[in-house]
Amino acid sequence: MASEWDYRAPWWLPGGNAQTLWAALFARSHHGPPPRFRRERWTTPDGDFVDVDHATHTVADGAPLLVVFHGLEGSSDSAYVKAFASWAQQNGVAMAMPHFRGCSGELNLAPRAYHSGDHEEIDWMLTRMQQSHPGRALIAVGISLGGNALMRWAAEHGSAAARKARAVASVCSPLDLAASGHAIGQGFNRLVYTRVFLSSMVPKALAKLEQFPGLFDREALIRARDLHAFDNIFTGPLHGFAGTDDYWRRASAKPLLPDIRIPALALNAVNDPFIPASSLPKAGQVGPWVTLWQPPQGGHVGFVQAQPPLGWPGHVVAMPAAVGRWLLQQVNPGGA
Repeated sequence: MASEWDYRAPWWLPGGNAQTLWAALFARSHHGPPPRFRRERWTTPDGDFVDVDHATHTVADGAPLLVVFHGLEGSSDSAYVKAFASWAQQNGVAMAMPHFRGCSGELNLAPRAYHSGDHEEIDWMLTRMQQSHPGRALIAVGISLGGNALMRWAAEHGSAAARKARAVASVCSPLDLAASGHAIGQGFNRLVYTRVFLSSMVPKALAKLEQFPGLFDREALIRARDLHAFDNIFTGPLHGFAGTDDYWRRASAKPLLPDIRIPALALNAVNDPFIPASSLPKAGQVGPWVTLWQPPQGGHVGFVQAQPPLGWPGHVVAMPAAVGRWLLQQVNPGGA
């Protein structure tokens, strides 16, 4: 489908894998000085904690608040979070990024972690944000896993979501978890991306087992070589699912997109190596509140933009600028 954001990758960065890896490893993530964050710890209703990083740039009273939900094993150190913080600073928007449990550098306390459909946690976080920032219009963006959970939240709450957020956006989110989960377990994806994710997920799971002996089968987890196996042993059972297939089916946002009743943007690159193009939602599969942007290029949270004068190594601030403009337009439809 035609995209309302005419993104085109630099000529020297062909293909979804190159665009994904270059964005994460080499491209600049901010204009000007690097963003700074102030950390705050919130106690959860079940006695656990999450760490929230607030961008420290100065904003006017009443400026909107952008809440960023990170992706699988992400944090405020992720390039895309820094890029959104850079955009927020340049545009006078407050910004905060709550870490999902266990992602802030310290193991959480409860016998659970986080998952792709964690809309109850999203709701608690947004409620706390609203209470902490009265007078600010709240807008939210979720990256990859965080975007699926955010869209699930918007769908689950329907018209009531507008009481907490003015607009939401998902970026490169696996809205069909089964399709994306199988894709990342094959070929190059399995050799590179799956290995990277498991290199941090498995040690965290084993540390959780030390906290709660008998929580799952240690030897089975060590044998896991893809996300399907990991989720079948750890993520699914710990969060109330029968296993991976039940988790991926029930947590996917795609079937619920017609239930969304606040402005929502779903941005997915067609050449995302994690997400098969055939699984992306089509116009007839979403309701009137959902806008689809599906540019042919961009990779998985890539969207590298050439940087003058030579173009290389490029930056990743163009995507946050495009998504941020869209979100602000929903707050102030008559604005520029």
